[in-house]
Amino acid sequence: MKVLDLACAHGHRFEGWFASEEEFRDQSARGLLECPVCGDQAIEKQLSAPYVQTRRAEPPEEPRSTAPQVAPAERSAPLSPEQQAQVLRALRAWVQDSEDVGERFAAEARAIHHGEAEARSIRGVATPGEAAALLEEGVPVLPLPDLPLLKGPLQ
Repeated sequence: MKVLDLACAHGHRFEGWFASEEEFRDQSARGLLECPVCGDQAIEKQLSAPYVQTRRAEPPEEPRSTAPQVAPAERSAPLSPEQQAQVLRALRAWVQDSEDVGERFAAEARAIHHGEAEARSIRGVATPGEAAALLEEGVPVLPLPDLPLLKGPLQ
């Protein structure tokens, strides 16, 4: 198994796991690779140091189920790839736990805000104008890009 450091044209760095170097080149040539952050398919292999095990392996730590807590003063500091993955997994879980109301998003968000519908987490589709109008009215919404990572498994 080859673990390669990869990056998209926008500078997002991430790891890719491949059966071999040939498999990486084949998937890259067929356009099957894309950035998990922005969906860019211009993926390049980055320089990386090889891993050499120098002592007996210790049991791995239990993975955290929530995103790392970042203090306001630290928000401009770059997150490590592991922290970025944790944030994306938490975002995906949060989005997937909400009710998909589709094209009715703006109307349903207003109804919830005005107490005309049951308060709950919802997600759906809104135009940029509808999202801006909701925010101007004080309806708490969080516009998210339509990223593949919010639809399928994050690997």
